[in-house]
Amino acid sequence: MSIDATRGAAADLLAPLADPAAKAPDAAPGPSFADQLVDLLRDTDRSQQQAEQGARDLAVGRGDVVETMVSLSKAELSLRLVTEVRNRALEAYNEIMRLQV
Repeated sequence: MSIDATRGAAADLLAPLADPAAKAPDAAPGPSFADQLVDLLRDTDRSQQQAEQGARDLAVGRGDVVETMVSLSKAELSLRLVTEVRNRALEAYNEIMRLQV
């Protein structure tokens, strides 16, 4: 490969960086991280409410023990997941704040 060919290839690769109007290839459309986070929080809230309702039903003698325990376990796991996502986001934020510019 000649030097001119290498320079041409490098220029082609660096062109999008030099031109702010140039866009990267479109990625597959999908929900953003914020949308996914909102969905996660809604699902967690819904599972918490279902678990509470199941516990109330069980307390008055109308619920099923197995279904209530499953819904309580799902709610606990969902809450742990949300907590872990929050912890990781805070760690990433703190790491970014420690970067020296």
